[in-house]
Amino acid sequence: MMRWYGKVGYSETVETKPGVYQNQDTVREYYGDVKRNSTRWVTNSDSTNDDLTVSTQISIVADAFAFEKFYSIKWIEYMGVKWKVTNADPQPPRILLTLGGVYNG
Repeated sequence: MMRWYGKVGYSETVETKPGVYQNQDTVREYYGDVKRNSTRWVTNSDSTNDDLTVSTQISIVADAFAFEKFYSIKWIEYMGVKWKVTNADPQPPRILLTLGGVYNG
């Protein structure tokens, strides 16, 4: 099993003033294990080029912040690229994150 260390990005909508909402981004670093590592090319009818999608699963060793905010995890940095998190499954003391396409946020 391959080890992993990297950044995880959270994004939440918070009220900054009465009636005014903005996205608040937070980046934290975690250790974890790569459970599954696979890729596939997806043909997109709107584009000439195929899109690269990963189905990688990374199990991070989570802290209290991660368990409290797991629903707002948006991306994870893996192999130098930010990937969208398509699923976050809390399994104390870890959270299992499933990755999808490249994050362009």
